[in-house]
Amino acid sequence: MGSDFLFAQPSWLSGAARTLDVAGHFDEYNESPTGAIADAKALFSDWRIVGDSLVDEMKAFGRDTQALQEPAK
Repeated sequence: MGSDFLFAQPSWLSGAARTLDVAGHFDEYNESPTGAIADAKALFSDWRIVGDSLVDEMKAFGRDTQALQEPAK
């Protein structure tokens, strides 16, 4: 789930048809039962992405630190 999960992913043909849709009839969004549920999903998604980034950076820091501590060969 990315940060754009509330937006529908149109097909190529639908995207081409949108260029002629001046009135906006083709605009479509993924819906949630309530606004609070949509907000909770978005907040969860945002924090999950932040957590994933932190894990990636901690792994990289660990690799860099380990490389500095190993004796040169």
